[in-house]
Amino acid sequence: MTDRDDITGRLTGAWRTITLSVMAIAGAVVLALLVVTLAEVNGQRDRALASQRHSYDVMILARTVQGTIAHAEASLGRYVISGDQQLGQIYYDDWRRAKQAIGRLAKLVHDNDVQLTHVATLQEAFRTRGDELALTALSTNYGKNNQALSRFYQARQSDALTRINDSLDGIITDERLLLEMRTAQARASVRRSTTIAKVLAVFGVMLVGGGITMGWIMVEALADRAIARSEAESERLRADELAEAVARATDELREQEARLRQVQKMEAVGQLTGGIAHDFNNMLAVVLSGVELAARHLPPGASEAARHLDGAREGADRAAALTARLLAFARETAINPEPIAAAALFDGLGDMLTRSLGDGMTLVLEDDSAGWCVRVDRVQLENTLVNLAVNARDAMDGRGTLTIRATRATLPGGDATGPSGDFLALAVTDTGCGITPEVLDRVFEPFFTTKPLGKGTGLGLSQTFSFARQIGGEVTIASRVGVGTTVTLLLPRDQRGEEAVRAPLPPAPLVAAPSAAVPPGAGRAILVVEDDPRVLASTMEALTDLGHLAVACDDATQVAAVLEAMERVDLILSDVLMPSLTGPEMIATLPPAFAHVPVLFVTGFAGGANGGIELGDHPVLRKPFTLAALDRAVAAAARGDDPAPLAAE
Repeated sequence: MTDRDDITGRLTGAWRTITLSVMAIAGAVVLALLVVTLAEVNGQRDRALASQRHSYDVMILARTVQGTIAHAEASLGRYVISGDQQLGQIYYDDWRRAKQAIGRLAKLVHDNDVQLTHVATLQEAFRTRGDELALTALSTNYGKNNQALSRFYQARQSDALTRINDSLDGIITDERLLLEMRTAQARASVRRSTTIAKVLAVFGVMLVGGGITMGWIMVEALADRAIARSEAESERLRADELAEAVARATDELREQEARLRQVQKMEAVGQLTGGIAHDFNNMLAVVLSGVELAARHLPPGASEAARHLDGAREGADRAAALTARLLAFARETAINPEPIAAAALFDGLGDMLTRSLGDGMTLVLEDDSAGWCVRVDRVQLENTLVNLAVNARDAMDGRGTLTIRATRATLPGGDATGPSGDFLALAVTDTGCGITPEVLDRVFEPFFTTKPLGKGTGLGLSQTFSFARQIGGEVTIASRVGVGTTVTLLLPRDQRGEEAVRAPLPPAPLVAAPSAAVPPGAGRAILVVEDDPRVLASTMEALTDLGHLAVACDDATQVAAVLEAMERVDLILSDVLMPSLTGPEMIATLPPAFAHVPVLFVTGFAGGANGGIELGDHPVLRKPFTLAALDRAVAAAARGDDPAPLAAE
C-alpha cells in the first residue's frame, strides 16, 4: 500500500468520524426538542381541561342559582296561602342560599369583564326581587293574607325576575361560547405541537438510521483493510465460502418470508372476518328481535304468518351459526367450554365437512363412545377437526374416504411422559399417500410443511398439538406409506357433563308460545347503551314488550348524565365495543352513586375479537339473541347470579 493510499484512508476515516459526531449532536438536539414539544402538549392539555372545568362550574352554579330562586319563590307562595311558618323559613333559607351562590358565581367570573357585567345585573335584580318578595312575606307574617296574596301575584310579572333569568341565561350562553372557543384553540395548538413532534420523530429516526449505517460502513472498512493487509489470498477463499453461505441463507430467508406472508395473510383474513361477523351479528340481532316481536303480537289463528315467521327464524339461526364459525378465525383461546358428546358434535359437523371436502370425498362418521363427553370450546374443537379433514383431503388429492371415529380410551397411570385416565378418542383416518418416517418425526413442528409454497403455513398440526395439550389431552399420529394416515385426539372425559348432555332441555317454540304476562310492578328500569341505532331500537322495543321501562343512550360518554336524569335504575345493558368508550371503560367511569347498579354486557364478538377487553365479573349475552334469552339474561343480571357467558338462542 503506497503513502498516497494511506493518506487517503486516513482522510476518509476522519471524514466518517466527523460525520458521525455531527449526526450524534443533531440526534441529541432532536431528542431535546421532542421532549420540550411533548411537555408543551401536556401543558396545553392540562390548561384546556382546567378551562373546561371552570366553564362547567360556572354553568352548573348558574343553573343552581336559577333553581334555588325558583324553589324559594314556590315556598313563599305556599307560605302566603297556608301561613305555615315552616314554609316561610324554607323560603328564607332558599333565598339566603341563592344569595350565597351568586356571590360564589361572582368570584368564579372575576377575570371575565363580560360575565362580571351579567353578574352585576343579576345582583341588582336579585336585590330588587328580594325587596318585592320581602314585602309579601312581611304581610303574611302580620296576618294580612289577602294583601300578601295580591302582592305575590303582582310580583310574578316583575321586571326584576325577568332580568334575573336573562342574566343567568346570558352567563350560561357566554360561558358555553367561551368553552367552545377555548376548546377549539387548545385543539389547534395540540395539533400543531403533535405535527412538530411527528416531524422531529421522523427526523430523529432518520438520524439514527444514518448513524447506524455510517457505523456499519466504518466497521466494514476497518475490517476490510486489516484483512487485506494480512491475508489477501485467504480472504478471497473466505469470501467465496461466505458468498455460498449467504446464498443458502438467502434461500432459507425467502422461504421463511413466504411462510410469514401466508401467516400474516391468514391473520388479516381472520381480523376482517371477525369485523364482518360482528356487524352481521348486529343485523341478525335486529332480525331475530323483529321476528320474535312480530310473533308475540300475531292474532290468534294466523297460522300462515306464523309459518313464515318460523322460516325466517330458522334462516336467521343458520346465519347465526355460520357467523359463530366465522368469528372463530379471530380468536385463539377457548371462551365458552361446554360438555360435548360425539353424537352432537358429528350432527353439527357433518354438513360443514361435506361442503368443505368436495364431491370427490366420502365422509364416514362413527360414534362408538357410548355417550362419553369432553369439556372444550365447541368452535375450537370443530376447527381442529376441519383442519385435520382438509389435510387428509389434500393427502388424497381430493378423492378417497375420510373416516372420523369416536371411541373410548383409558390410559394407565404412572407414565411421566404422557397423561392418564379416561379419554374420548377422536380418530381422523384417510386413505391417502401416507407419510414417510423421516417426515413423520417432524409433523408437529411449527412452520414445517411438505405442501408447495403458498399452499400451507405449516401451523395446522402444531395448533392441533397445542389445542390437545391445553386441555390436558394428547395427540398421536400413525401412518403407512401408500395406505393412509390416522391422527388421534385424546381428550379428557367430562363425567359431570354427561348427565346434562343426556337430559337436554326442550327448545322453546318461537311462534306458538303466547306472550307471557308481566306481573304488575315487575318491570325494571333499564338503561340501554348501544351505538348502532338499529340494534338500539330493536333492543328497546324488545325490553318494552317484556314489560320493562327502557331508556336509550347512544353515546357512552353521556351515560352518567342519563343516569342522573332517571328516577331509578335497576340494570345497565351495554354493548362492549363502541366508538367513544368500550362498555367496561364506560362502567369504570360511572359516579360512585351508581356503582351498585347491575350490568349486563351484550356483544357480537367472541373471545380474542374483543381486543383483549376485560369484562370483569359481569355477565355477557351474545348477539344475536332471542326474547327468551334476553328475558333470562336481564333477570339473572338483576338478581346478581354468578356470571357466565350467556349463549344466544
